[in-house]
Amino acid sequence: MLMRTDPFRELDRLAQQLMVPGTWSKPSAMPMDAYREGDEYVVAFDLPGVTADAIDIDVERNMLTVKAERRPVAKADDVQMELSERPLGIFSRQIVLADTLDTEHIRADYDAGVLTLRIPIAERAKPRKISIGAGSGRTEISG
Repeated sequence: MLMRTDPFRELDRLAQQLMVPGTWSKPSAMPMDAYREGDEYVVAFDLPGVTADAIDIDVERNMLTVKAERRPVAKADDVQMELSERPLGIFSRQIVLADTLDTEHIRADYDAGVLTLRIPIAERAKPRKISIGAGSGRTEISG
């Protein structure tokens, strides 16, 4: 099956994301990595230039929502901006978490512009051995 593609459509979408600041009603996406490390899932979000108090993390049932706001740096009256390429505004990402994750014990760390969430795997979802008990014998029913 052949599909017509427009090689410039993806470039236009990317440029639109970079040029238009996010708002509360239409936040921009933030890049992330997600992987499993031992008995927990790790999700890392890139948020350079965002202060820790401007990050909001919510979990409702199995929906994880991360919102952050990069605010403009306060400038003195005599400063004249020559070039501004770093996006400002609201960034957001929502992730549906599996039922096998323990959302009650999520840990969050923020270091060097990277927000790292560690989500443990629930005990009920971990593999376990089932022991086989000895049977109690046969029961005869008379009637």
